[in-house]
Amino acid sequence: MTATRRHGVAELTARADDYLRAVAPGAADRERLRELPYALVRELATARLGTWRIPREYGGPGASVREVFGFLIDLAAADSNIAQALRPHFGFVESLLRSPAERERERWFPRLLDGDLVGLANGEIGAPNGVIRTRIIRDGAGFRVNGSKYYSTGCLFADWLSVSAVDDAGDRVSFVVPADRAGITLVDDWDGAGQRLTASGTTNFDDVWVAAEEIVDRDVPADGPRSHTTAFQQLLLAAVEAGIARNALTDAVAFTRDRARPIKHSSAKQSVDDPYVRHSVGEIAARAYAAEAVVLRAAGAIDRALAPGAPAVLLVQASVEVAQAQFLAVESALKAAELIFDVGGGSTTAREHNLDRHWRNARTVANHNPRHHKAAVVGDYRLNGTEPPRTGLF
Repeated sequence: MTATRRHGVAELTARADDYLRAVAPGAADRERLRELPYALVRELATARLGTWRIPREYGGPGASVREVFGFLIDLAAADSNIAQALRPHFGFVESLLRSPAERERERWFPRLLDGDLVGLANGEIGAPNGVIRTRIIRDGAGFRVNGSKYYSTGCLFADWLSVSAVDDAGDRVSFVVPADRAGITLVDDWDGAGQRLTASGTTNFDDVWVAAEEIVDRDVPADGPRSHTTAFQQLLLAAVEAGIARNALTDAVAFTRDRARPIKHSSAKQSVDDPYVRHSVGEIAARAYAAEAVVLRAAGAIDRALAPGAPAVLLVQASVEVAQAQFLAVESALKAAELIFDVGGGSTTAREHNLDRHWRNARTVANHNPRHHKAAVVGDYRLNGTEPPRTGLF
């Protein structure tokens, strides 16, 4: 690690600290009132906090995977909606790092360093999981796209949209277009129980023009080499869970100190002295600690797999470690979010406190990729040496 790189990461870390101090206050109210954090997301982009992993030779900080996940956990602890909304952007950066096309890095890194953000319009509803019905057809020198996407995470905040469609031959085609391209309509209709401000609603494409140079193809064939990008994307979900657990701890401590009253038959005169409340807060703290620890350890495994000359087996092991981290981070966040209601009485359920958001948010993130499948894949690897599948979920 050179002194120059240390300075780059240190400078970004200082900016991140300033930014996070502005994000955490008001996060609960923003969610309760459904106020999408447009300004805060733009401030993040302006502060170049979406550029951690851009290499030094391209003008970025060149941070490690572990370093960027330290920031992502902190961001999720401040506002888990923002952290998840930026998942496609951070994944886009990773896809550029592994792309065989140098021209893509030369094209995109300067834009990202200037503060541009990338959203993802990929998932669709009304069809079997993974099936794409959005069509792209040739039109002269370019293409036209028609269709509709759901789970368009971060698109309302984004400058660019990464999109997938199928052509006349049924082959998958990926492309990146400006979010304000004619024919694109972004709708804030995400109605999930949690993560309500992730801008994850519908994106409609009505005869949208796509230039030939906007087509990209970074999909890894089923029999091709394993990519670190899927493990990175899955670990980001675990980082969001870890941040939720830490946020639950922050709220549990604040509520106990400032609002809670001991129940009538408690031996304590104030809640901070009630042994059962202390136990609840201590368990929340332990679970938040565990969630963060497993995420950072798995991030280190990805770093080792990306080291020059690292054997391919390290990518397999990193995928397994990420699956383990996801399982524990989800369990920890869900339990921490439940225990917060044990620090006080009925007042903890008042809507003004919005403490239920922790469980709703943790539960919603957990449903993206059910943890039971993660455990089963890890078990198969430990028992039989079976590698995790290359479905984009491991």
